[in-house]
Amino acid sequence: MKKILVTGANGQLGSELRGLSENYKNYKWIFADRNKMPLDNLELLKTQLNTMDPDVIFNCGAYTSVDKAESEKELAFVVNHLAVEIIAKFASENKAKLIHVSTDYVFDGTSSVALNEEANTNPVNVYGESKLAGEIACLKENPDSIIIRTSWVYSKFGNNFVKTMKRLMQERNIINVVNDQIGSPTYAADLAQAMIDILEFSKWIPGIYNYSNEGEISWYDFALSIKEFGGYNCNVGGISSTSYPTPAKRPKFSLLDKKKIKETYCLNIPEYRESLKKMFI
Repeated sequence: MKKILVTGANGQLGSELRGLSENYKNYKWIFADRNKMPLDNLELLKTQLNTMDPDVIFNCGAYTSVDKAESEKELAFVVNHLAVEIIAKFASENKAKLIHVSTDYVFDGTSSVALNEEANTNPVNVYGESKLAGEIACLKENPDSIIIRTSWVYSKFGNNFVKTMKRLMQERNIINVVNDQIGSPTYAADLAQAMIDILEFSKWIPGIYNYSNEGEISWYDFALSIKEFGGYNCNVGGISSTSYPTPAKRPKFSLLDKKKIKETYCLNIPEYRESLKKMFI
């Protein structure tokens, strides 16, 4: 029976994979949280990988505090770059399959068309820089890896935009949301299922792939859909990014082109509103 190791087990994606694992009892699942497998302790990471000896690794763990990364650069690079390097090297040396999760923040946001896997990378913040360094290290140490870039992840677990909006819309009469950052959200449950589908596909085809739900929207548009499905009375206003300054700069446009993953792995990707509804059931 193949062993699947899931890092970042208590995060949004790891939690969704835990739920789905009940449907895939043909695998032995190992869910490793930051206590079991701390990605900021590289020596312990090496030890744990050798002890667990997985056949498959879903690397869902990451340093994801985009704004804090500006002042915690070293920690962000340890988790998002050096730990990934170690995991990829282990996978290569032990013939383990590796799916590593990356981000749309590897792009600078200057494009006006959906970004495919060949688009130029040029991160505008430390988080994006650390994730890009992780991608490069991953493919260098293990060219047989699959890297999935995703964007605007949300789920019923953890902290995310949808849960924040649901809370604020019940607490306040008026909220403002940026309307000039364009992309598409990703329901973590959809991405988790896609990762399992890729593993179970007839062929393993390594490389970089994009995955998010279908749709081209702003955070403001996303908030309006949340308001609609939640039936909230809160007034939602749209504002520019300059009116809402953050420590880390965000890419203005990071819509991902999903053609490659859909054609290679025969995936059907849901439209974002279809998936968002599941948060309100």
